[in-house]
Amino acid sequence: MKETALGAIETRFAELIWEHAPLTSGALVALCEEHLHWKKSTTYTVLKKLCDRGLFQNNGGTVTVVVTRDEFAARQSEEIVRDAFSGSLPAFVAAFTRRNTLSEDEIAALQALIDDQRKHK
Repeated sequence: MKETALGAIETRFAELIWEHAPLTSGALVALCEEHLHWKKSTTYTVLKKLCDRGLFQNNGGTVTVVVTRDEFAARQSEEIVRDAFSGSLPAFVAAFTRRNTLSEDEIAALQALIDDQRKHK
């Protein structure tokens, strides 16, 4: 399994942690019972799995974020570009824009990113 691949349920679980962290493991159990209808053992099993993958940490009963939601999304994006487009960001953008029309705001935002990259070279 890829480092950034999360199933639908793991994603919902991770979103709960990202939204509420830091939190006690007991509070996480309560959140998972309310939102996912999980038992305590399921919560701890999935938490351990995601801690082992380096996304979160459970230290002394306090669950904290190691990889933020934004960092995780960036890793997923990098993986898609690398695996599906041989690492070519222009190829990714070209594929995306063949099926989706960019708004003027999106074009301006992309241009601002490009301009910013040029400044920092």
